[in-house]
Amino acid sequence: MGKSELVKTAFEAATERYAAVGVDVQKAMDQLQRIQLSLHCWQTDDVVGFENPDGSLSGGIQVTGNYPGKARNIDEVRADVLKAASFLPGKHRLSLHEIYGDFQGKKVDRNEVGPEHFKSWMEWAKENGMSLDFNPTSFSHPKSGNLTLANPDKAIRDFWIEHTKRCRLISEEMGKAQGNPCMMNLWIHDGSKEVPASRLYYRQILEQSLDEIFAIEYPHMKDAIEAKLFGIGLESYTVGSYDFYLGYGAKKGKIVTLDTGHFHLTESIADKISSLLLFTPEIMLHVSRPIRWDSDHVVILNDDLLDLSKEIVRCGAMDRVHIGLDYFDATINRIGAYVIGSRATQKALLQALLEPIAKLREYEANGQYFERLALQEEAKSLPWNAVWDYFCLVNDVPVGEDFIADIQQYEREVTLKRG
Repeated sequence: MGKSELVKTAFEAATERYAAVGVDVQKAMDQLQRIQLSLHCWQTDDVVGFENPDGSLSGGIQVTGNYPGKARNIDEVRADVLKAASFLPGKHRLSLHEIYGDFQGKKVDRNEVGPEHFKSWMEWAKENGMSLDFNPTSFSHPKSGNLTLANPDKAIRDFWIEHTKRCRLISEEMGKAQGNPCMMNLWIHDGSKEVPASRLYYRQILEQSLDEIFAIEYPHMKDAIEAKLFGIGLESYTVGSYDFYLGYGAKKGKIVTLDTGHFHLTESIADKISSLLLFTPEIMLHVSRPIRWDSDHVVILNDDLLDLSKEIVRCGAMDRVHIGLDYFDATINRIGAYVIGSRATQKALLQALLEPIAKLREYEANGQYFERLALQEEAKSLPWNAVWDYFCLVNDVPVGEDFIADIQQYEREVTLKRG
């Protein structure tokens, strides 16, 4: 029996097994098919971009490793993104940082950037059936320093306000071109290595900057605001903390971004989902994996990711929670890192969609807590992997570990020849 036949046979058995606990496997697969991940372009080149390819990172960001074959230009970034996407079941999005504009070798400062610098990206995305999301870039610039939108220096602050306004306009044009909203995620590194004399002062400045940036409403883009616990060299104080952005988002109706690496390691990001859904319009996720700090390790199928996925599904919020990836590992094959993290996220979502939630809620409503816990535990060993293999098969992407050899071939034929 060939591999395809084995996969189909295992799937048929899994379907019957899930039906016994009240789960419709086909419905779960249909739901997963509609979930689009927002792939992060910066995994291709270690967050370098096209402004200054020889420059170094600054602004609380650090990438470790120097694995050979990183993308060096816009064509290589695009090729690597498409190669990674070819190993993922379903149709997905691409998230761009502003520094990945098509600048044609010209010097374009960040307060001068416009939709014209992303026209070729919009055309490329349309040709490849991929929608775009966007991010302003506040780091790795001579005017970044420790403070951008929260800077008391009006000239520097106005520079970054103008940059962010222009990024919103770019996002609007992207959304208009692709026929669905472009998510623009605003994250700044602003903070202090030591505790400032006034925490309030800088947060007042940031609030005023955000109000000015968001003064114009656009119909084809959505604003998301992302908090962080700390940045490298800015460990004691972060202006845009979770509390700040949660309050701002709830008050102003903005989407709050939860980056799974931007909290204390013992915090449950899953527990935040139900609360945010009550008070903010939608949620943006940046799925990462912290190891002792916001180290942006490749996402793997662990308990944190499973809990997060289950909470999204239990809340019935698949249409209100947008899922993006955000990690940058330069110690291993970058295409492989893309695929491992993306498929892990999809696997977690599939397990969540296959949870026997109706029966669990019935037990809970009846006060049958032993039965609820017992079924939760038994559900962990239900044959979800047989459903995943079949999902890959019907989407015509590699089943199981088959993608490893294909990525090795791409490395031999393409990335290792980049020098």
